[in-house]
Amino acid sequence: MQEIPIYLFTGFMDSGKTTLVQETLLENGFGDEMSSILIIACEDGDEEYDTEKLSSIGAKVEFIEEEENFTTETLDKLNEKHMPDAVFIEYNGTWEVGKLFDDFKWPVGWALVQTLTTVDSTTFEMYMLNMRAMMQENMFKSDCIIFNRCTDKTNKAKFRATVKAFNRPAQLVYERADGTIDDKEDELPFDITKDEIEISDADYALWFMDCMENAKKYDGKIVSFRALVYNPTEGKGILKPGTFVPGRFAMTCCVEDIQFLGMKAKYPDSGNLMHKSWIDLKARIKNEFAKEYKGKGPVLYPISITPAEKPEDELVYFA
Repeated sequence: MQEIPIYLFTGFMDSGKTTLVQETLLENGFGDEMSSILIIACEDGDEEYDTEKLSSIGAKVEFIEEEENFTTETLDKLNEKHMPDAVFIEYNGTWEVGKLFDDFKWPVGWALVQTLTTVDSTTFEMYMLNMRAMMQENMFKSDCIIFNRCTDKTNKAKFRATVKAFNRPAQLVYERADGTIDDKEDELPFDITKDEIEISDADYALWFMDCMENAKKYDGKIVSFRALVYNPTEGKGILKPGTFVPGRFAMTCCVEDIQFLGMKAKYPDSGNLMHKSWIDLKARIKNEFAKEYKGKGPVLYPISITPAEKPEDELVYFA
């Protein structure tokens, strides 16, 4: 049996899901080689589907307006009715997304192949502050997150850091109001061209995220920063001898988002470093395989370690 791909579109109402589905099918030629495409719409936003144009490429729209009706039985009936070559689901932004990735039973032959999330950049920070759990629910399994309605003032670095904190593999796309893609790289607040890079507390969170995502460009560089040592001597978190994790606690949007951002460091005398002590660290970065990263990533090789005072503010920030 030929696999029927499911493309899942998540995001809050009026974030651009309907527009993205129609652009994918009508403007990007996605359905040119398909005879039957099923679109399942789970909410009724301001943007309406152009059913006449969609019919011209063999795409039909069906609506499931209540979450309790989004069942295997309902989808089986739609599958029998349309016999689709592909399925596009515009999911309701207030419904539970996690169940679709766990034990949800799709119709025979259906396979979830890609999840895309649309986000209105003008309301993202407000929603993350007031509806964090619901926002993360829409994005935590997404393969591609599209921030639309971006401007020159859009804080792309902060958006990226917020998302990568809970969905590191996601691809992020920034789209302007006119539909063009903003692919300009954010300027980093430190000079990456230098062989030695001094990272201030203010820059640590952005440097950490950039280094984790682009370890190759830091390979061989020397970096220095003030760090909190993670090196427990008891419990499940005990590290392999000769290693420790220097890092900082960072806050993205609110207190609930505080997390430790640390990198693996190889150091023969790691046993002498007290857990939760503060140090000034100078180390060379090597982009190499590490089990903790499940692949290649930045591993620190200390050049010098000196005791340091606890900073006035122990947290670092992405803004």
